[in-house]
Amino acid sequence: MDNEYSLKVDPVPNVTIKRGPLRSFLVTRPSENLSSLRTITSSKEKLLVAVLLIFTASVRLHNISLPSSVVFGENEVGTFVSQYVNNIFFTDVHPPLATMLYAGIASVLRFKGNLCYSNIGAEYPADVPYVAMRFFSATLGILSVLLLYLTLRVSGVKIAIGAICTVCFAIENSFVTLSRFTLIEGPFVFFIACAVYFFRRSELYSPNSFKANKSLIAASIAMGFAVSSKWAGLFTIAWAGIIVLWRVWFMIGDLSKPIGSSIKFMIFQITCLLGIPIIIYFVVFSIHIKTVSINGVSSSFFPAEFRKTLKYNNVLKETVAEVGVGSSVSLSHVGTAGGYLHSHLYNYPAGSMQQQVTLYPHIDQNNRWIIELAEHPNENVTSFQNLTDGTVIRLRHLRNGCRLHSHDHKPPVSQSADWQKEVSCYGYEDFEGDINDDWIIEIDEKRSAPGPARDHIRAIETKFRLKHYLTGCYLFSHPEKLPEWGFGQQEVTCAYFAREDLTPWYIEENDNEAPPPNPEKVSYKEMSFWQKFVAIHKFMLYLDDNMDTSHAYSSEPKTWPLMLRGIDFWNENGKEAYFLGNAVLWWSVTALICTFVIGIAVELLAWKLGANILKDRYIINFHYQVIQYMLGFAAHYFPYFFVGQKLFIYDYLPAYYFGILAFGHALDLVSTHIVKKKNRFGYAFAIIFMVACFYFFSEHSPLIYATEWTSNLCKRSKWLGSWDFSCNSLLLTDSHYELTTE
Repeated sequence: MDNEYSLKVDPVPNVTIKRGPLRSFLVTRPSENLSSLRTITSSKEKLLVAVLLIFTASVRLHNISLPSSVVFGENEVGTFVSQYVNNIFFTDVHPPLATMLYAGIASVLRFKGNLCYSNIGAEYPADVPYVAMRFFSATLGILSVLLLYLTLRVSGVKIAIGAICTVCFAIENSFVTLSRFTLIEGPFVFFIACAVYFFRRSELYSPNSFKANKSLIAASIAMGFAVSSKWAGLFTIAWAGIIVLWRVWFMIGDLSKPIGSSIKFMIFQITCLLGIPIIIYFVVFSIHIKTVSINGVSSSFFPAEFRKTLKYNNVLKETVAEVGVGSSVSLSHVGTAGGYLHSHLYNYPAGSMQQQVTLYPHIDQNNRWIIELAEHPNENVTSFQNLTDGTVIRLRHLRNGCRLHSHDHKPPVSQSADWQKEVSCYGYEDFEGDINDDWIIEIDEKRSAPGPARDHIRAIETKFRLKHYLTGCYLFSHPEKLPEWGFGQQEVTCAYFAREDLTPWYIEENDNEAPPPNPEKVSYKEMSFWQKFVAIHKFMLYLDDNMDTSHAYSSEPKTWPLMLRGIDFWNENGKEAYFLGNAVLWWSVTALICTFVIGIAVELLAWKLGANILKDRYIINFHYQVIQYMLGFAAHYFPYFFVGQKLFIYDYLPAYYFGILAFGHALDLVSTHIVKKKNRFGYAFAIIFMVACFYFFSEHSPLIYATEWTSNLCKRSKWLGSWDFSCNSLLLTDSHYELTTE
């Protein structure tokens, strides 16, 4: 069979259209030989794949140890790896799977997690296995190249064109750069490539067959891994769901197929695409929660019930339940991850210029306040008196003697918000205060524990609001942070129209000089796995919503298809690692997308006017395949227009991957069908395109491998003036470098 097998095998079978009682219909059952036509079976093709892998490995693994210092992105991932190795609790804005895999590599190599990755450019010590972690990422990058070839084959691209397109992908500068460093995006792109390949492979077999379902399950597992690495993996699941509905639409129109089998197909597909990723996602977070079991800095932003489950936590073990007049208490905010109502010996630089009141995430004596009745400030308490709904109180700072105070001043940061007023700490020891110190207790029965906690204030169990007596605004906090003069602590204001969930408080620490007889003690209940899972995701959303969107190399999605700029990953001593795509392939994909959209519009218009279109099997397959990949491009690109977080051009790579798959079909159509009468010219065109990609890759390779190059070559390689890699620090020619080494 191998002797008869040619690398020029035609993988596009004829389209079968039959005539029914009332109309013609498309037979959706794949032909019997489709899987053999689009699967690697010959020794020649296996040898071709081996050559492609060797070539890709030589590109992706070359000088993998350079630079030998921390690059952009590695500082964050490396910090999390160190915390994993030491089992210290942390939470990232992304799901943890990719970081867990790097941590697994580091643990096998006995990394002690003793490196602080905070600074880009910090030299790696000898005991940090950074090369092994980069090698792991590069290996996944190599396999991604193989998966692109296999995906092109299962979707009907001829072997020779598939190989040419694969070479172009292997030397795509952006994917090469990304796969050489310890970054989340490397594994993430690999999982998406796996998902696309297996999902497309399931089409080669009869619906609901064992082989089709096996491929679908493999695709669903890969999608679970993708979404467990970055939430953007949801876009891949959405794409697959759209394709399933599209397939079902055609299956329902197939009169040779019973409707019941189409419904069964849809139910099984949707169940796998949703159920399996959900299970994997929960399993990944279960492992994560069990692994990071030691109290850390990040845990201070979580509820005490969560922190209580961590080893070596500093959560209050128990406190007196009943809170009364004269109690010394700490007040914790319910609605944010801020922490405790806090005041310290620093004043606001503007407004009232009185003592600052903030939210502070750590246990501290400056969090303690004495509860007084508004009518009897500074009064010594001799007997216990409960605090009920409607009680008017004052809060006197334990250390400084000033009182929680609000007045007609704008808050220090939220100055444009007319519905907020400044909250300060005003007064001194033995000062009785004034009416601006008075606050009315309003118990929130819905959020408070059932029982007596809804009748009067009890530590931990009662959630309540503090309403300013004079103005009617509520003590409020939100994620807004104070600048350097406020030590980055969270702003506290008094708000008139605040979100309801940002005004409740509760009392944690509670001491009273005149406690009730036989005082009852209460403590935090430990969270279940589900409660911790929810708490982690609330904090992830909080980080996502409040992430600083400003960054020197952040960019807007509308600029990505044009690749107006890249990202400086590392720069030192005239060498630079700069993230930049291969402009030849990148811009060709962008041109294809625009051309295809216009072409579809023209074809629809022609069809409306009565023209016969889509009769040729190659043209039909081209449209069928490219539309699927265009939908993948759209699903992974357009959602970013509605995301307010900090974005980088590498977020475009999953969409770009789908674009490359679509471009492979366009190259196949142009090279082997449109110019099929002059087949040699078609393949020559594809080879010329590959050479052009290689030229760009070679010219810009010093930006990938962080190697020396000259100022002249650097300036010549700036195809766009907006590409901001540095050329000024380089020497003019190679001879100048030789002189410096002498």
